[in-house]
Amino acid sequence: MITAETRVVAPPSRRRFRALRRMNLIVGAVIILALVCVAVLSLFWTPVPPAKMQITHKLQPPFGFGLLGTDQLGHDVLSMLMAGCWNSLSISVSAVAIGGTIGTIIGVAAAAERGLFEALVMRACDVIFALPPILSAMILGAFLGTGRMTAITAIAVFMVPVFARVALGSALQAWSRDYVLAARAIGNTQLAITLRHVLPNIMGSIIVQATIQLGLAILTEAGLAFLGLSVPPPAPTWGRMLADAQTYFHVAPWLALLPGLAIALSVLGFNLLGDGLRDLLDPREATR
Repeated sequence: MITAETRVVAPPSRRRFRALRRMNLIVGAVIILALVCVAVLSLFWTPVPPAKMQITHKLQPPFGFGLLGTDQLGHDVLSMLMAGCWNSLSISVSAVAIGGTIGTIIGVAAAAERGLFEALVMRACDVIFALPPILSAMILGAFLGTGRMTAITAIAVFMVPVFARVALGSALQAWSRDYVLAARAIGNTQLAITLRHVLPNIMGSIIVQATIQLGLAILTEAGLAFLGLSVPPPAPTWGRMLADAQTYFHVAPWLALLPGLAIALSVLGFNLLGDGLRDLLDPREATR
């Protein structure tokens, strides 16, 4: 007999799948929390000042002089990695925050207005997608000069259409819900419906997309720094550490491997965190 207390038990394979997804969230959160702690710590303390050169101890291997050795100018690699963590995270977070906010506003506005405005937004997104962020940064660098703001602006411009499309698709679904139709029936304005009903119900998708895009922003910032379009010297960045290390790869491979591993670890952490948040914030995933 089936009673009110009868529970539907998921098959073992599905339970294992859910456990794996929860593990992704935990592992990703731990990685990102560790990176944030390192980045904040670098503002107050590093083993050696990142810009300090010790020529007599150049190209020392890990544990030979300092925990992770030194580069071709005698900079302490661990100190540069710590300071580079702050530069990479601060630029990426700022760019995603700016691009995500602008893109979300444009997307929900297009979903509310529809018609010509929606079509114009989609075509503008296509145009921006046609210009990769590296090319955008080179164009901006010609007018603004290289630096932190150039990198943030270039990455943010590329993020706007990504968030605009996500917000538009999620908002269009929200506008078809019964509670929104009821709000329109009682005379609520489009702005009131957007603020009270649409935005709160699409924030889960926006947060997940922001987490995933942070990993892409880290990669893009590293590419800009590799080309010299990000934070100028002597401030260290992971991308410039890779660029400086390519000449010495055969004699000091750790100079390229360590910042490369730092970039890979940060991207992995954000991707795992985004994957876990998707399942946590999307109720449809809980039933699968």
